[in-house]
Amino acid sequence: MNTTRKRIVVAMSGGVDSSVTAALLKEQGHEVIGMTMQIWDYSRFAAPDGETFGTCCSLDDVHDARRVAEGLDIPFYVINFEEAFQRQVIDHFCDEYFSGRTPNPCVMCNQRLKFDLLLRRARELEADALATGHYAIIEPDADGRFMLRKGRDQGKDQSYFLFTLTPEQMTRVMFPLGGMTKEEVREHAARFDLRVAEKAESQDICFVPDGDYVRFLEEERGAGKLDGEIVHVSGKVLGRHRGTYRYTIGQRRGLGIAWSEPLFVTGIDVEERQVIVGEKSHLHRDRLTVRECNWQIDPPEQPLQAACRIRYRHREVPAQIRTLPDNRAEVVFSQPQQGITPGQAAVFYDGDRVLGGGWIE
Repeated sequence: MNTTRKRIVVAMSGGVDSSVTAALLKEQGHEVIGMTMQIWDYSRFAAPDGETFGTCCSLDDVHDARRVAEGLDIPFYVINFEEAFQRQVIDHFCDEYFSGRTPNPCVMCNQRLKFDLLLRRARELEADALATGHYAIIEPDADGRFMLRKGRDQGKDQSYFLFTLTPEQMTRVMFPLGGMTKEEVREHAARFDLRVAEKAESQDICFVPDGDYVRFLEEERGAGKLDGEIVHVSGKVLGRHRGTYRYTIGQRRGLGIAWSEPLFVTGIDVEERQVIVGEKSHLHRDRLTVRECNWQIDPPEQPLQAACRIRYRHREVPAQIRTLPDNRAEVVFSQPQQGITPGQAAVFYDGDRVLGGGWIE
């Protein structure tokens, strides 16, 4: 029994991770309240045959979360964030694609909904903390300042998606699974006899349950507005495309053009409605610039040596990071990197500690 009993809101998604989080905290003696975000109109994305897609935040997930809460005998609430999700996540997702960038909606959902709006709701309930099932660690450093570290399970580590957390938020956020492996979490789920113990991992983007993001974008914004030319880096026109939003940096498949060597998307020019392609060597860049930096340390006054990750599954590489005006930063890599993609996050690490990050321009 935990002698320091706290009131903790658990963000319950209906999956095994958040369910185990709630069960562990209750076992430790805390007052646990389950809370699920209803973020979109589930009927809008229902398949004609009633198929259930393997994504998070579906109607089935809400039902699973409710049943887990009932089994744990804890209060449970569903909070309607549909309007905020549309404005803060879906509209941003579409804006980014139609501006020639490739967004990361999971980071945006964490930043603007889970650790902003949901954390506010938790505080309205006079909760001491908001807990989630993320695989990451929050702990104080030698000076007592909270810091974010990678989760113990390197295959599940989600620190990349959490770089937008502020030091103030980290005083009120808990990640009870950060020191566990996924296998250990499932063992706890079986021990608690949770109905979701063997539930499969969620895949794809929750509001694009069939994975067809092009169809989704065209339903949201219409088709035919950004049709144009496919242009080689040399300037030669190689063909036409049916929308710049169909392409992302590094893409090779689906270009529909013949060339003596494999071609990759190396750039997207929305103003000219051009998709720029070139050989693999044209994908390599030795630097990038990020905007909207969030530092979890004091912003460095001098160039900082750190490791930088430019995609979730990207291996970090040594880099020098130099702050720029207007909350931006320049990242210079020790060796050129392939497929640097505007709209994705670049996250800075010192070992397993997150130093900060920003959005690739």
